[in-house]
Amino acid sequence: MNDKASRTGKIYITIVFFLLYIPIVYLILYSFSKGTTMTNFQGFSLKHYGELFNDKRMLAIFLNTILIALLSSVCSTIIGTMGALAVHNAKRRHERETLLSLNSILLVSPDVIIGASFLIFFTALKLPLGFWSVLLSHIAFEIPIVLLLVLPRLDEMSPSMTNAAMDLGASPAQILSKIVLPYIQPGIIAGFFMTITYSLDDFAVTFFVTGNGFTTLSVEIYSRARQGISLEINALAGIMFIFSLILVGVYYWIETRNTASTGKKPIVEVTDR
Repeated sequence: MNDKASRTGKIYITIVFFLLYIPIVYLILYSFSKGTTMTNFQGFSLKHYGELFNDKRMLAIFLNTILIALLSSVCSTIIGTMGALAVHNAKRRHERETLLSLNSILLVSPDVIIGASFLIFFTALKLPLGFWSVLLSHIAFEIPIVLLLVLPRLDEMSPSMTNAAMDLGASPAQILSKIVLPYIQPGIIAGFFMTITYSLDDFAVTFFVTGNGFTTLSVEIYSRARQGISLEINALAGIMFIFSLILVGVYYWIETRNTASTGKKPIVEVTDR
């Protein structure tokens, strides 16, 4: 019975992955076509990649998107980690539940509502729409993601670790830097990479807060798609897919290295230095 269930599960997973990856493979395959449409493959060519690299506007938008993703991820990871520490250290139960509820509201709210809210907020503050409005919006909707990934690691940490450090005379700063942060590091790293993917993927919120000639790839692709899909977009999709694979590879490399390091050094030493 277990073997049959296991076989059924493997078949189901295979079908799911097939349905997920076939459109991506199909998209990337036609980026190497000599033709101009996705109706039929007309032979291998790199001309669409050449067109992409000669498109200065698209390259500038690509760099803008990467810059926004990196800056927003760094800022949201720092703020989200601080928020997780604040929620974890909340002394009253209803205070913790209130903070978590407010955090969850941002996660379940439709992106259209969040985007419209940011637009109204920035307009009320008379903040010009552009780089800073997009950056601030991305930081805001990424913070709850980091908090939810870091908080479980904090809840798993035994209080005896910090209590022992206090008994040994460690300062709060030493406890944070030598015990708490190393312990929750996997959650912080996961939050950082997750926010990068959310930033690269976001369309609805960014669509509301772009302006003054500043835009990101998702908004630009949407604008061009309304005029007719060019195979240059396929070439861009291929590059973004490779970039995503690199991010996943880096994440797993860091996780593997941290796991090996933790296995070799299970004891965290606290000194007065």
